[in-house]
Amino acid sequence: MKVGLLNSLGTRHARYWTAFLKELGVETVTPALPAGEALALGRESLPGEPVQVQLALGRILELGRVDAVLVPQTAPVANDAWGEALTELLPRRISGLPQLISLPEGGDEMPAAALDLGQRFTRNPGRVRLALERVKPLASGGREEMPPLSRASQATVAVIGPRALLGDPDLGGGLRSALEALGLHAVFSPELPASQVAARGERMERATAPAGERELFGALKLLEGKSAVRGVLFASPARDGAHRTALDRLSGQTHKPALVIDVDAAQTEWPELVGFRDRVTLGASARAATGADGGDA
Repeated sequence: MKVGLLNSLGTRHARYWTAFLKELGVETVTPALPAGEALALGRESLPGEPVQVQLALGRILELGRVDAVLVPQTAPVANDAWGEALTELLPRRISGLPQLISLPEGGDEMPAAALDLGQRFTRNPGRVRLALERVKPLASGGREEMPPLSRASQATVAVIGPRALLGDPDLGGGLRSALEALGLHAVFSPELPASQVAARGERMERATAPAGERELFGALKLLEGKSAVRGVLFASPARDGAHRTALDRLSGQTHKPALVIDVDAAQTEWPELVGFRDRVTLGASARAATGADGGDA
C-alpha cells in the first residue's frame, strides 16, 4: 500500500503521522513539487476557489497513483464549505482522485483516528498498538511557547488568519517578507501556543461559533492586550469569502489600528500596508512621548 501525506494546510502534526505510518510499515510519499507548480495544477482545475484549496488539490494531484491521501483537517468558519468538508467536496468536483482521508489536528481525536487508520491499513491490532505507543511522545506537537513579542527598533503587529494560510510557508511567506521590509515585527497567530488560544477562544460570546472562528478570536484576544502589540493585521486567503467575512467581523472588535487584507499565492506587495505601518508607528511614537501605554492582558 502507498499512502500520500499532505504537508500543507498549516499542519502541526506531520511528524506524528509520518512516524506512525513508518511504524506500520506503510509506504509513504509526500509532495515535493515547488509550490508554484503545485498551485498551477490546482488552479487549472479550480480556478475560482480559495488559494489554500487550490494548493491542497495541486499537492494531491502531484502524488499520482497512491491508494489514499491523508489530508489535515482545517478549522472552519461560518459558511465555510471547504473548511467543513474538504475531503468530501474535492472528489465531487474532480474525478479520479484517490481516497481522501481527513486527519484531526491534535486533541483526543488524533489517537482514535490513528487507531482506525492502522486497522484499515494493516489488519494487525498488535502492530497498531505498538505503533501508537512508540509515536505517543509526538502527539503533543512539541513544547508550547509564546513567540517573541518585541524586536529592537521595530513596531510589533499581530497577524491574525487561518492556519491553512499563515501556517503554510508557501502561502504566508510573502506577507512575512513584506512586513519585514516595512520594518514591522509580525507575530503570526499560528505561532501562538494552541492551548492558550483555545482557552481564550472559549470566551467568545457566540457559544455556537465554528471552531475556526473561536481560534481566530482566541488568537486576537491573546495578542491585542499585549502592550508590545501596536496594531492588528487580519489576513484572509484570496477568494475565500467565508474567512473574509469572519475577519471583517473580528476587525471591528479591536481598539488598536487594524487592517484586513487578502493574501494570494506568490503575492509580495500590498500597497495598503504602508498606510497601516504609518498608523502603527505614529501611534507608538505618540504613546512613547506621553508615557501612555497599556499593560499585558
